[in-house]
Amino acid sequence: MTKRTLLIMGAIILALTPARSISAQSAVKLYRQMSPTEQAVFVQERSRELARQISGGEYEFTTAFEMEIQKHIDSYLRRIGNNPSDRQGKSDPRLAYHRGSALAPKLIATFKAQSVSPLIGLYLPMVESEYVNIPSAKPAGAVGMFQFLPATGKIYGLTTDDLLSVDKSADAAARYIAGSIAAFSGDPMKEALAILSYNRGIPSTRSDLERVLDDSNKQCSICALTAAKHQLDKTFNEESVHYVPRFFAAAIIGENPQAFDLQLAPLSSFERQD
Repeated sequence: MTKRTLLIMGAIILALTPARSISAQSAVKLYRQMSPTEQAVFVQERSRELARQISGGEYEFTTAFEMEIQKHIDSYLRRIGNNPSDRQGKSDPRLAYHRGSALAPKLIATFKAQSVSPLIGLYLPMVESEYVNIPSAKPAGAVGMFQFLPATGKIYGLTTDDLLSVDKSADAAARYIAGSIAAFSGDPMKEALAILSYNRGIPSTRSDLERVLDDSNKQCSICALTAAKHQLDKTFNEESVHYVPRFFAAAIIGENPQAFDLQLAPLSSFERQD
């Protein structure tokens, strides 16, 4: 199935969303109708709520980090109304969330099987591919919905063709995140660091932490990395610094669609009922 076909299917789904997805819509104040102060409070509350759901603990995000999350929320919302496009990161994000809702039961089950929060499984592919199963344009390029490099896929026993299987790549991504959480088990924000390491790699993330952490900032290691980006390399500054804020932005929208006037239920509500 081509990327264009997926986008067209998403547009059809968007037009046919069942009424149950919007039953509570009118009871919620829309984000775009909030004052700047209300928006900031909304982002703070929702980001910390998501962190609790993902980790079972409390994340003490800094105001600066929450502002980064808000920037990415606003970036997603500016795309609403754009025509469907083959260009990732340019088309209407509502189409992406509708693709995600169709995959949600499978993603939730796969990440739960590895004892990883299903919220990570739901929104990691939103950040990576917006739920499009992307074939690589280069022999060694990233492949599939979870954008694994073939060399990384081999570590999990997957061929390049396997990486185009959502089932197999989701399982590998869940195992990667589980291993990364274990690698950062001593940090109160180990889950956020595991998400970062999916983009950055565990060794580089460890090296970054060693460079910037001290007693004054260790309670929010992901905030410390973002605040000290000028001390880190070009790849971190151009790409990795945005990864975790974008993940939280994507999850806030996907778990609170009524606040963004999206005709959809929260993705986590699509769990398979066996």
